[in-house]
Amino acid sequence: MKDFKKLFASFSSLKVGVIGDVMLDTYMWGSVDHISPEAPVPIVSLHHKEYRIGGAGNVALNCQSLGAQTFILSVIGDDKDGLFLEELFTENMIDTSYLVKSSGRFTTNKTRIISRNQQMMRLDAEMTDDLNKNDEKNLIEKVRSFIETADPDIVIFEDYNKGVLTEKVIQKVIGLCKKVGVITVVDPKRKNFFSYQNADIFKPNLKEVKESLNLLFEDVNQVMLQDIHAKLENILHHKISFITLSDKGVFYQKGQQSNLIASHKRNIADVSGAGDTVIAVASLVYAATKNVDLMAEIANIAGGLACEEVGTVCFTRQELQHECELLFS
Repeated sequence: MKDFKKLFASFSSLKVGVIGDVMLDTYMWGSVDHISPEAPVPIVSLHHKEYRIGGAGNVALNCQSLGAQTFILSVIGDDKDGLFLEELFTENMIDTSYLVKSSGRFTTNKTRIISRNQQMMRLDAEMTDDLNKNDEKNLIEKVRSFIETADPDIVIFEDYNKGVLTEKVIQKVIGLCKKVGVITVVDPKRKNFFSYQNADIFKPNLKEVKESLNLLFEDVNQVMLQDIHAKLENILHHKISFITLSDKGVFYQKGQQSNLIASHKRNIADVSGAGDTVIAVASLVYAATKNVDLMAEIANIAGGLACEEVGTVCFTRQELQHECELLFS
């Protein structure tokens, strides 16, 4: 059996930068007893409010929870929500030294109103315009300083199409990482899907691949996925394709080595946040071992485990180690 204890213990020696769109997730819980006399809508009597780290910040939270030294690289507004978010990062031991505060943007805040465990409404306060030239320049300089000062092992690009990962930021940061041998891992979105050229690991989900390559198919098999890898590689010139296939598992290809790994049977409660868990685990396992098959196997387990929990979730390395030992025994 593989020595998972040793593998997961090695995460503490890794330094990870997460760059992308960070968000403040606000949860407001209450009860509904009657309908408003002003309009046919329920009146929610609020009980309590909670703030959580969202977006790319959740990937950072996953990396930190697994034991890696984690840094967040992003642009937030110089506002109250930005302050809340920065405090949450600090409370969770995520380094905020390389955050850019912009007076020209406001911090993304997604507010969910929940009653009886059901989401009644979501209010999104966000900017989706690309960074202006000044913010773009400041972020690139922060990343340059991060690479020179922190000497990271990995930079994870977590794209939510909110404007932080512009084409220029993507290309400059990948270039900076390649110069000094920092591993680059990408979780793309549709807008800049083909901008992540020369990355090490490219991790879209199947839906994103089908939309970006204009493919129509239902059946998923290894030969078809190998063809998709070839199409992606022809455009992106990346090293590894790592495609998540929802309930069908994951596929990877590096050079001529490829595999389709089936998902483990799970009691699915909620798929939200599973992708954040998968990319965090895959990044750390690959950085620690350079073993792409082991990376895919363990990330597949972690993604399935995350789907058994309601809402976004972070596992400790001990929890993930226990699950791996059960499934690999």
